Amino acid sequence: MDLLNTLVDKGLRRETPTREEALAVLGTSDDDLLDVVAAAGKVRRHWFGRRVKLNYLVNLKSGLCPEDCSYCSQRLGSKADILKYTWLKPEQASEAAAAGLAGGAKRVCLVASGRGPTDRDVDRVSDTIKAIKEGNEGVEVCACLGLLSDGQAERLREAGADAYNHNLNTSEATYGDITTTHTYADRVDTVHKAHAAGLSACSGLIAGMGESDADLVDVVFALRELDPDSVPVNFLIPFEGTPLAEEWNLTPQRCLRILAMVRFVCPDVEVRIAGGREVHLRTMQPLALHLANSIFLGDYLTSEGQAGRADLEMIADAGFEVEGTDQVTLPEHRTGGCGSHDGGGVCGTAPAGAGACAGTSSSGGCAEAETETETPAGAGSAAEGTGRTDGPRPDLVAVRRRGAGTDLAPNA
Repeated sequence: MDLLNTLVDKGLRRETPTREEALAVLGTSDDDLLDVVAAAGKVRRHWFGRRVKLNYLVNLKSGLCPEDCSYCSQRLGSKADILKYTWLKPEQASEAAAAGLAGGAKRVCLVASGRGPTDRDVDRVSDTIKAIKEGNEGVEVCACLGLLSDGQAERLREAGADAYNHNLNTSEATYGDITTTHTYADRVDTVHKAHAAGLSACSGLIAGMGESDADLVDVVFALRELDPDSVPVNFLIPFEGTPLAEEWNLTPQRCLRILAMVRFVCPDVEVRIAGGREVHLRTMQPLALHLANSIFLGDYLTSEGQAGRADLEMIADAGFEVEGTDQVTLPEHRTGGCGSHDGGGVCGTAPAGAGACAGTSSSGGCAEAETETETPAGAGSAAEGTGRTDGPRPDLVAVRRRGAGTDLAPNA
């Protein structure tokens, strides 16, 4: 297929596809799916080999958020039966993180519900970062605390944070249909603040909220322009009790096409399969490892993931290896001042065989996709190009009842 050959060549050169090419990936048929995966897999292996980075979420404060993000089970007005608790103490968070690190995670993502942290919250999270780093040499810590005020990113960096996650989630054109209590521009501003403070920026999207193919391409191209080090791809988890509980628009094939499109548009960036992979990819998860080079180990913020041991077995059975703390995630050219960290743009052509990486590592993705509003006006079917959807599978949505905020052992 000429399209795929073109996209592979561009990916190896770090050249941006056209919007038409990105849309064409989403529009491929199921008959061509394995060809799409194989092509995007060549780009993934060129930059990241067969390594899979493991990340572990610790939900520092769960539920009771004042924001109205329609995809989230922790939103204002949510009736989802999730865990609700206030801030974990630093020692509690460090203990929770230890389970993930023992399971092979390289990065700990510290997440708290809310619009954004107060200065006291930043102090609290700073103490938690120090507690985790004191006992775990080489661990990376990503914070995900919402919208940042001036100076807060710098304080987190001084405390030892390596990265900050704040997702764009959907296209600018449809953002107001999903959230009304803050704006798309607020989210972009927080990513800029993380960059400016020297943190590794992590920003991604949520698929399955009734968006069109054009919306998906818009948000991924916007992410490419922001140039985060990692792009988490969440698949909506339609929680009962949220506005998007009835949004079951994804098939495993659709998810794979979305991941392939993200890989072609962001070839040398850490692409992470985030919330919802077990719900929507299901038995096709191993194929997704040929597209993404990073996953979360174990559970998510308010939902349970598959057993940590099953994650590790899946990686090994698919012929991949867990990335060690002594290995660097990002290609060398992304650690030497390239991209929007120093004014934007794509740096020169990378050397052949750049899959062997050096420098500092990449970012963690800390958001979880959990529900939605009505389909934005003018949006096409989220299953465009597939001709079908799988239908609701609420039996696959399991509310987290273990780990942080409980007396039960975490899943790692």
